[in-house]
Parts: sequence; C-alpha cells; structure tokens
Amino acid sequence: MEPHKLTYKMASEPEEMEQIYKLNYETFVEEIPQHHQNESRRLVDKFDEENVYLIAKDQDKVVGMITVRSNRPFSLDHKLANLDDYLPNDANPCEIRLLAVKKEYRKTRVFFELANMLMNYCLEKNYNIALISGTDRQIRLYKKIGFEPFGPMVGTKDAMFQPMYLTKAKFETTSKAFSKLMDQRKQKQVPNIINFLPGPVSISKEVEQAFQNTPVSHRSSDFINEMNTLRTKIAELVNANHAQILVGTGTLANDLVAAQIKQLAEKGLILANGEFGERLIDHAERFKLSYYTMKKQWNEPIPIKEIHDFLEQHQEIKWIWAVHCETSTGYLYDLNALKELTKKRNIKLCVDACSSVGVVPVDFHDVYLASTVSGKGLGAYPGLAILFHQKPMTPISEIPRYLDLGQYAIADSVPYTHSSNLVAALHVAVDQVNIENKSTLASAVRNKLTKLGFTILGNDTYSPGILTLSLAEDISSKTFGDQLKEKGILVSYESNYLLKRNWIQFALMGNLTWDECERSFKVLHEMVE
Repeated sequence: MEPHKLTYKMASEPEEMEQIYKLNYETFVEEIPQHHQNESRRLVDKFDEENVYLIAKDQDKVVGMITVRSNRPFSLDHKLANLDDYLPNDANPCEIRLLAVKKEYRKTRVFFELANMLMNYCLEKNYNIALISGTDRQIRLYKKIGFEPFGPMVGTKDAMFQPMYLTKAKFETTSKAFSKLMDQRKQKQVPNIINFLPGPVSISKEVEQAFQNTPVSHRSSDFINEMNTLRTKIAELVNANHAQILVGTGTLANDLVAAQIKQLAEKGLILANGEFGERLIDHAERFKLSYYTMKKQWNEPIPIKEIHDFLEQHQEIKWIWAVHCETSTGYLYDLNALKELTKKRNIKLCVDACSSVGVVPVDFHDVYLASTVSGKGLGAYPGLAILFHQKPMTPISEIPRYLDLGQYAIADSVPYTHSSNLVAALHVAVDQVNIENKSTLASAVRNKLTKLGFTILGNDTYSPGILTLSLAEDISSKTFGDQLKEKGILVSYESNYLLKRNWIQFALMGNLTWDECERSFKVLHEMVE
C-alpha cells in the first residue's frame, strides 16, 4: 500500500527518532518476542547513539527502517565468541540490524528501496562485508540479495536468527539480479489500470482534455449556449422532449423524481428485484409517497403479465416507478412493454435509467420522468445528474429549491452554480456514444468469461453494460477482487450487496478496448489455472 510517493532518507529529526523507537517496539517486542514489554511501548536500541538509521517515510510517518554501524563489538560479537574466525582476513565489516517495515507496507517497494539505499551507503564507506542476524522468517529473502549464512543459529526459542554476511564481491555479482527484482516490483506496483467499474468508468483522452479546459462562469453566454446544445443532443439520444442537467448524482436525480411524484397525490407501484429497485422504495418512503410494491428475489424476473394482473386488481394506481437496468445484477426490464402497458391505462411511467443510457438503446417517448448520470454509460466524469421529461415543468413552491425540477426547466438547467468542466466533458462524451460497439464488445466478453468457466447471471437479454459473475463457494469474491486489483484490473466487488452474495461484476460502460479485455482474460486464465 503506497498511497503517496514515499521518501527515503537518513533519520535526523527528533520526531523521526521517536517514531523509530515505536516501530522498534512493534517489531521486536510485539511481533518478534526478542525483548520484554514495557508500558511506554518504545524500544531504544542499546547501540542507538552509534546507529545510522535509514528510513522510509510516507509523508510524516516513518513506515520502515534499517540500521548500520561499524564500531566493535557488534551485536553478533555477543552471540558468537569467535566471530572473526568466520570472516575473511581483509574484512572491513559493518553490521546491519533492526530491519522493520510496518505490516501494511510489506508488499510494496519499501524493503527494496531501503536495501538499495543501505548498499549505496556501505559502498561509500568502503565496507567490504556486511553482517546481519537474519530472522529465520526471512532467510530466503536475504539469500536472494546475496547474503550467505555462517555459524550456528543464535537467539531464543521464540526468536531465532541466522548469522549471515554479504561481501562486496558477492554483492557486485548479485546487484544486477537485485536491480531486476526492484524493477519487477516497480512494474507490479504501477500496473496499467484496466477499469471495469460501473462508475467511475474509463474515460477517453478527448473527454479528459475537455475537462481540463479553463473553467468559465455558469452565467456566461458561452456556457449557456453549450448547455443548451448539450441538452438538445442528449434529449435526442433518448427521444425525450426535455432534458435538464444539474450538479449531483443519480441519488439526487431520483430525489427530484420523487418530489415530482409527490405532487401527483396518487397511488403508485414500485418494481424491485435488486438493490437499486429497493433504493427506489427508500426514496418513496422518505417522501411519504402512497404506493404498492411488487418485490421479487434478486435477479428474479418480474413478468409483464404479473404487472398487468396487479394493475387489474388495483385500478387506483396512477404511476409506476422502476429501474431500467438493475445495476446489482444486470437485469434489464422490458422498457417498451412497460411503456405500452402504462400508456393504455393512462399511468405515468418513471424510470431510473442511470445504468442504461449510453449502454443500450432507450426511447423515453411516453415516459413521464427518467433519470440518468454523466459518469456511467455516457462515459464522462461523475458529478452531473440528468432528468428527462416529456411535458414542460414549472416551479412548485412546496418542493425544496434544489429538488424542484421546474426551477431547472425555466432557467435552461442553470438556476444555480454549475460546472463548465463537467459539462464540457459530458458534451464530448455524448458525441462519442456508440451503443452498437458496446453491445458487440459485451457479447464477446460474455462468451470469453463463460469459456473460462465463470457463471454469469442472466443471458443476452441482460444489459451488456453489467456482467455479474457468481463465484463458487470456495472462492472469496473479496480475495478474488483484491487479487485482480493488485494486477491492475478494477472490477466491482466491494459493495456490501456484492460481498454478501459472493459476486463480482465486469462493467462495460466506459472507454474500453478489446485489447484491454484480452489482457484481462490472460490474467483471469492464470488465476483460474
């Protein structure tokens, strides 16, 4: 874990020394029981005044250390009475001790960078042999660098150490291999990221460049003109009469939908067979809407006939609210069938289309309200909520200002502060939307994942933007997802609802190429094997 660029230096400040004593205690008292516990939880080495401490720091935090000293007697002199008998006659030795790295940094480059700095220091001081007491837990690692064991094991039953040394000649023959090992670690730490997340999605270079434009005032004529052009384009994309774009998320967009439904003062029906359908119910509950629910188990279809029969039994229903693509599974409702059903009965249809616009063809003609976002299928940055409506909207004073769709409608979507950068990026992204390419890519990816032995929810009637993999019981989705992340492949798995069901998801909403998918398949194949 290397959240910041680490720095490596010789310890010199009092606060650094204090952290060294704490790290010394954590490692050689609590982890390796070499010394007794004490109330202060700090351990000052007996050679502290002679030690040169080389440290790794993450900002102000000491996360690793190693020490070197050349004054005799060494620590090993107290453990091996005849230490010099094991050394070459021309030895100019130093002793390396107290290697300690915080646990969360042990799978990073910290150890290798400390070792590299240490070797350079020793060469500068003309030491031709370095001695260590290598913990029996890391002997293999020391041997990789070139250290050779000598003499008997020393220490106690709970903390055994192997005396080892590294000569200058040996180091020179192993330094190339050591450098190569460091390079491999660097490459492993900074992989080429392949983003299969449902948000934030992978972004094209053109969208990135548009976002980096100098911000302009949301009251300027240039911004208003671009906003109006974008609203027209995005409305045409989904066959809607009106589109409003506001700063916010899909949750905000659905709050606006709920606020408008509240004004109808009619009974409604909410469909739910996954996480985001259940969230619509939560929106309705918070707005105290009057509604029925038709709930199924996750990933269980809700047939149009059942909805039809329910409406037959409850003639008072005047609106329906549903998720078009249920992001938690990839289940895709039949939007055209829902429109036909509601139109015949003069029922207002409201749709959460956050994961479908830009991914599958959508037609919001005859849809009362629909919501989506910038940071999913449209391929832009998160941060913009989008509302589609068929009829003109006017402000309603009973609705809080920020949730009043009419306020946006009468102000060309700019009643309040807006982001020119997000709007510019979304504008470029909308021009790049290619639903056919996404469908073709998804079909190929689904086939490949199936051949690799994965079980994918649903079939080709599910959204091509979300492929949900149900892992075998003996495979942890958390562990699997973590391993993919370490290899530079980002999949969706960390949401509680996915962890609970042992699912991972490959989202194909953003700017992805077949080459990136093939590289990911190679990694998956190796993991499966």
